[in-house]
Amino acid sequence: KFAVFPFQSSCDKDVILNILSVLTDLLSLGSSRRIHYVISKGGSEALLQALATTARTELSDCGTLLPLLRLLARVGQRDSKFGLKVQKAEATDIILSLARRNLGHHLHLTHCLWVLRVCASNVTTGTTLGINGAMELLFKVITPYSKRHVRTVRAAIEALAALLKSKSNSRRAVNRGYLGGLLRLYQDWHHNDISNNYIYIRRGLLLCLKHITNIQLGRETFLVSRGMEILFASVQDCVSCKNLDPIITTVTHILRKCYPKEPLPVGTVRSSYSFPLPGNSRSEPPCEGSEGDYESDGEEDAENDLDNEDVESKEEDYDLETDVNKLRSRPVLDRPEEELGQYEAMCPELSHNFQELESESEEEKSLEDRTESLPSTPSHFIPSATSVKHPNNRWRNQSVTEMGPDPAEKNCQVPLQSWIKEKCRWDLTDEKGDIVEAAQDADCCEEGPARSHTLSLCRLPKEAAWYKKMFYPDCEASINPSPGGKLESSDIVATLLEKHQGDIPFHSPCFYTARAKCVKSIPDYKDMAFPDFWGHHPPPYSKPMLERKYGVQRDKVLDDVRRLIQPDDVIGRTVFDLDEPSHASPGAPGCLTFFSKFESGNLRKAIQVREFEYDLIMNADVNSNQHHQWFYFEVHDMKLAIPYRFNVINCEKFNSQFNYGMQLVMYSVKEALQGRPRWLRAGHDICYYKNHYCCSAAAGEGVRRKCYYTLTFSIKFPHKDDVCYLAYHYPYTYSTMMSHLDILEQNRNPKKVYWRKQTLCQTLGGNPCPLLTITAMPDSKKRDDLEQFYNRPYVFLMARVHPGESNASWVMKGTLEFLVSSDPIADLLRKCFIFKIVPMLNPDGVINGNHRCSLSGDDLNRQWLKPSSQLHPTIYHAKGLLYYLRSIGRAPLVFCDYHGHSQKKNVFLYGCSIKETLWQAGCMVDTAVVTEDVGYRGLPKILDKVAPAFVMNSCSFLVEKSRESTARVVVWKEMGVLRSYTMESTYCGCSHGLYKVSKFFR
Repeated sequence: KFAVFPFQSSCDKDVILNILSVLTDLLSLGSSRRIHYVISKGGSEALLQALATTARTELSDCGTLLPLLRLLARVGQRDSKFGLKVQKAEATDIILSLARRNLGHHLHLTHCLWVLRVCASNVTTGTTLGINGAMELLFKVITPYSKRHVRTVRAAIEALAALLKSKSNSRRAVNRGYLGGLLRLYQDWHHNDISNNYIYIRRGLLLCLKHITNIQLGRETFLVSRGMEILFASVQDCVSCKNLDPIITTVTHILRKCYPKEPLPVGTVRSSYSFPLPGNSRSEPPCEGSEGDYESDGEEDAENDLDNEDVESKEEDYDLETDVNKLRSRPVLDRPEEELGQYEAMCPELSHNFQELESESEEEKSLEDRTESLPSTPSHFIPSATSVKHPNNRWRNQSVTEMGPDPAEKNCQVPLQSWIKEKCRWDLTDEKGDIVEAAQDADCCEEGPARSHTLSLCRLPKEAAWYKKMFYPDCEASINPSPGGKLESSDIVATLLEKHQGDIPFHSPCFYTARAKCVKSIPDYKDMAFPDFWGHHPPPYSKPMLERKYGVQRDKVLDDVRRLIQPDDVIGRTVFDLDEPSHASPGAPGCLTFFSKFESGNLRKAIQVREFEYDLIMNADVNSNQHHQWFYFEVHDMKLAIPYRFNVINCEKFNSQFNYGMQLVMYSVKEALQGRPRWLRAGHDICYYKNHYCCSAAAGEGVRRKCYYTLTFSIKFPHKDDVCYLAYHYPYTYSTMMSHLDILEQNRNPKKVYWRKQTLCQTLGGNPCPLLTITAMPDSKKRDDLEQFYNRPYVFLMARVHPGESNASWVMKGTLEFLVSSDPIADLLRKCFIFKIVPMLNPDGVINGNHRCSLSGDDLNRQWLKPSSQLHPTIYHAKGLLYYLRSIGRAPLVFCDYHGHSQKKNVFLYGCSIKETLWQAGCMVDTAVVTEDVGYRGLPKILDKVAPAFVMNSCSFLVEKSRESTARVVVWKEMGVLRSYTMESTYCGCSHGLYKVSKFFR
């Protein structure tokens, strides 16, 4: 028993040795549980006391000291408070003294160094050891380079690495010139360890450098000492040997950490676009998610892919609302009650008397007569240019700065190369009675004289020979270059429209163009992206999740370091600049050409780094200096079978699904014109990591320093000189949504589907925000049927409050198509419920390529508590409509806000529960006082049974303080909607059920 373990000088030496032998055997054979038991009974203190006693006696010979030190090292490794116990026992000086006395006795010294390393694991104790000269002692042991007494050298290096975890010790080491000595010593071991027998020593030296460079002074000295060059050169010899992974990983981390911080190569981190706000409102919120002082960067592990889900779960408990009164509260109206009367007009279904059913039937019959000549089609019939009337389409040779068409201008014949260069305009003349009138209701576009009726279709492939082969394979004389090598662009466009098969469900180029020309954007877009105009089919096959290539992140980091080490290899040519187009050098030989000034486009700057490598910078949200994630741009002039590398260098999230199998999407115009219009998952060597760019306080206009992350990927384009589009996720523009609603309205069955499309409000940017009402028509005008119609409960659905979450729009698209379909379940749903739907709650953000905010620079899903009618009109009026429904006793049975999740897989719901929140927070819940209907779990349970992508285990029903201003929480609290949800859909894939990651995703 340690309580009576005397270790006095009067003890017989043999007794002491026997006791030490027994203890050693017990701890050697025992598990960690036995060691912890010894620690709990005071074993560490007893051994330290024994060490002190032994050091003061003549017994400190090899036979007694070695087993005692060995026991101390073993027990100390498992004792988390060992360092403090060493200080309390005043044993630090004893351990150092023993080490100094045994410098010539390497066996004793090694054992002393083991104990020293364990003591230094406590930062305070390590600092004390450093003050007392421990580092000087260790440097005497490890220098100069020698392969003699390797075991002692290894113990000394490991002890030094433990000491250098203390920042004060690191500063002391730098000030005394030890950093340069460590670099030279590492070089010696690296060059002489040809057989890789001393990897542990080399890695130990790297750990010393890693700890020293955790401080700013260490990083600066490392750079001055040419540490970047030394480690970069050494790692080149290691990459081919997998056994050296520990060394490569540590070197990569040090290099990435010490890479000099730079601001982004842009004039300002604020968005290229600004929008004047009404009432001189502030236009920029404080930057969120700041990384804080760069001093903390040293604690990050280069190859350690942190998981946001774990971090969120740890922080979640601290964010939970535990005030029962706040959870139960029903706040008063945020506006005068008389204002609610305006929303009565948005519920025409409640006052419709259906007396005009006969006249509506006549209108339906007339509609049927007009479409009688159309071929028989399935329920998702798509109007095409040949099946319905359409605007007069023609190409015109206009520069990108012209505002509108000349009505008297005749069709022009334009050289193809000139047309490509100047992005010829597609003039769509408004003609009453044509498809534009069918596609545009009163809320579409009230254009002033300055508004342009002309849009350009973005660039097409430019090879004349390719067009001949593509469009006229059987007739060489049909289209011939003129003597100047010119082609008639009007012929090409006409052929394009004829070639469109009209087989893309719920899409028509004419409908899309009619809507796109009504869009109001900050850049005043003059171009349409080809994929949005032409449309696309779903992928033809399921694709496996991309397997991450081993070591891809460190390879990319080393490539970045090479720029610093070998700057002569860097081209550094700006080829696209949204801020200063005149400073860009597009069209250089062998250089890609970029473009993003179209609806939902986002690319601010492109810089050619090497021949086939480009740095890309995304634009911040309008009136903001943050939220960089969404990208969507055009690229052309590529070569065939060449892997082009793209680096998006100003991402903000600290982790991404791109590290776990996600790929971006690509659309090829040549593939589309050959009958395969598809967005496909693309890219290889994909990874996401922290880079050396930062936002300084000056550049961020007062915002604290934050660091950026790089998304890097490589792509081989399918065709030479193609035009391709790359995007973060499948794009879904505002014009796509509006034209989709037009087609749905035209193709629904009016006898069965009650459909009303109204305008909820005008957005800040002047675009209409549509509001849909979908339900079943009453079976008849009989009183019972009408009463059943009026009394149907409401289901309120919304989507796309965050513009970058395009997957939410695709889910909403499927919802709408199903609800108006002839499916028996859809018919039953229509007969049971009235669906109020806002399919796109943030049109301005979607149009202008934002990721998260509206034109006000605000996250609209954080404005539900007190929305502004001027700054947040869509939220203000959506909440007003919900208030109105509650005021007439018709609060929705279900409220669901569709979102996309960039960190998690699968589909899941967030709901609200008082009890679950209190339980999770560890609060006592009196079930007699806190009662709650558990019906909020019903819908998620049903979805878990019937929807393969849905995962109940990912659902959460907790109410967080940071989410109190979201739609889900506000509708639950203020409207009393029990089933108030946020539905999250993954960008990436599924880890559950039929679509789990190990199989396939789209």
